[in-house]
Amino acid sequence: MTKRYLEFKDAKSKKFWEVSVAGKTVNIRYGKLGTDGQSSVKVLSTPAEAESHAEKQAAGKLKKGYKEV
Repeated sequence: MTKRYLEFKDAKSKKFWEVSVAGKTVNIRYGKLGTDGQSSVKVLSTPAEAESHAEKQAAGKLKKGYKEV
């Protein structure tokens, strides 16, 4: 299982984004720091596809200024 936790902080917002992979399932949790946030689950065809999807999503967040914690 892969899990990545990212945070974004600036003058206007403090938020988190987390992705975890279990088999073919990708679970994404996001929201404001200090809250439980919201979750979304996506089931893909293969575990490799799930890992690839998770990495792609995380790369997009890193480009937007999120930092790994």
